[in-house]
Amino acid sequence: MAYYIFSKDFSGLTGTLYRAAETESDFNNSNIDKTNYKIIENSAINFNDVKYYNKIITGYNENEIICIDGSISFINKEELDIYINSIKELIKSFLVSNTNHSLYSLWNNYYNQILSLNTSDITYPLNTSLEEYFNNLNKISLNPLQLP
Repeated sequence: MAYYIFSKDFSGLTGTLYRAAETESDFNNSNIDKTNYKIIENSAINFNDVKYYNKIITGYNENEIICIDGSISFINKEELDIYINSIKELIKSFLVSNTNHSLYSLWNNYYNQILSLNTSDITYPLNTSLEEYFNNLNKISLNPLQLP
């Protein structure tokens, strides 16, 4: 069962997805005050579709998740570098503030994996998300929505 964490009291509005948890354990280990968010459990939406940006969650309506088909690609190295730099900042912020968190090692390893990625070695356009690219290489694959 996946958990989708939305801004509370914004039913029907777009852009309200805050975080996502793939499992109950991930959800229970999140750093959020669950009373301040709208939590929707969902098994119908394949978590990997969300994780790899094949489905884009646009919001929720009451207890129903609203999503659209999506896809992501990077035309060139510069586009991918911009994306990587943005997620590195999010991960680094988590790591600095959560050295004792149970998922610290996982996110630290992912951060180091991203740091060691040579984007010049990738063939462009890259017609997949970075997360799916890593998954296809059998490497750690995490979406920033999964940050605890």
